[in-house]
Amino acid sequence: MLKLFNLSLIFKGFPMKEAKSELSNILALSEENFEKYALKKRNEIVKYHLENNKSYQDFVGNSSFENWNELPIMTKKQFQKPLMERLSHGFTAKNIYVNKTSGSSGDPFIFAKDKFCHALTWANIIYHFGWFGIDFNTSLQARFYGIPLDFIGNTKERIKDVLSNRFRFPIFDLSDVFLEKVLLKFKRKNFAYINGYTSSIVLFAKFLQKKNIVLTSICPTLKCCVVTSEMLFEEDKVLLEKQFGVRVINEYGASELDLIAFQNITGEWQVNSETLFVEILDEKNNVLPAGKEGRIIITSLYNKAHPFIRYDIGDVGILDEKSTFRKPILKKLIGRTNDVALLPSGKKSPGLTFYYITKSIIEDDGNVKEFVVKQTKINTFDIEYVSEKKLTENQIETIKTAIEKYLEKGLIFNFKRKEKLERTKSGKLKQFVSLIK
Repeated sequence: MLKLFNLSLIFKGFPMKEAKSELSNILALSEENFEKYALKKRNEIVKYHLENNKSYQDFVGNSSFENWNELPIMTKKQFQKPLMERLSHGFTAKNIYVNKTSGSSGDPFIFAKDKFCHALTWANIIYHFGWFGIDFNTSLQARFYGIPLDFIGNTKERIKDVLSNRFRFPIFDLSDVFLEKVLLKFKRKNFAYINGYTSSIVLFAKFLQKKNIVLTSICPTLKCCVVTSEMLFEEDKVLLEKQFGVRVINEYGASELDLIAFQNITGEWQVNSETLFVEILDEKNNVLPAGKEGRIIITSLYNKAHPFIRYDIGDVGILDEKSTFRKPILKKLIGRTNDVALLPSGKKSPGLTFYYITKSIIEDDGNVKEFVVKQTKINTFDIEYVSEKKLTENQIETIKTAIEKYLEKGLIFNFKRKEKLERTKSGKLKQFVSLIK
């Protein structure tokens, strides 16, 4: 069978052969040598950016460093300026991979990876999914994700779906009427696995529960379900495994970084130590021992185009006491939950839908720094935002047009510019909050 997925990455200029070779070398390291590798790589990437990245050099305030723990913590605030000002020497729009974060934490930004780094990201994802017999070239994916609704954006994603061997179920409308159509597709297609936003997949499982259907009874080719982007609660995992009839795998990742943690075959939430260096810090930026709760701080070991060094991703977690350099285990992740919006028509739409709405105001000039969406009534939403300049009437009209396209007509949106936004006790900004019962 033609390996379209592999070919699509190669055609985009990602050196997959070299990346897979590098990953194989990393995986072959012994425990002792792995620790040496991790410490060496983290020092190398800092040295590289201090020598080649003006933005990072200005941030650190020096062109060299001696003590790892004295390096400042990067936050999303550091990335609220044009991308071209953040790139390392020698990197341009022509030789990098560029994307936007979802903004689920309320701090959206555009980021870049050099092409080898992004190839290594894909090699690592392919390796981890392979633990469960998933081959992106041959295993058909049932994808519960959003999708741009404009013609060009939609067409690009549909082409990606074909090349990636996946069938997409857009998650903007999760009413029973839509889920009936989803169920029909599972009867007709030989899906190997489900992948997508936790809240959307849970709603599908609850729909199956109401109908007293176990998914494998109508789709026996299904092997597993991978949930991502949002917190997976234990009771939801039990529901998913019962209604789907397959193992549920918990994925934790960030588009600007890589796969961060992936549940292994023994049920442990194994941290990606191959391409990332993960620390847990307290409020004063002291490194905490395994078993203690603190902020998750991540260093991308291979991204030369754009620094992510001691980067505060905005989540709180705990590493297991049995963690090693070679095999860190994420004991607990706190945060990453999103409410579901209930609309007047009966539609249910997950909070991440608002990324596709607010995407129209995420600009590379860094005007909008943060935003949250609050549902105050069944038909009323407040968009609170922090920006250098007030949104123009044209920008507001653009957002309203997107709202009608992604959700439904007749909704009321109030735009409120703020000096700062409220945060949770952990310091995390929740992008969407429903205040209705």
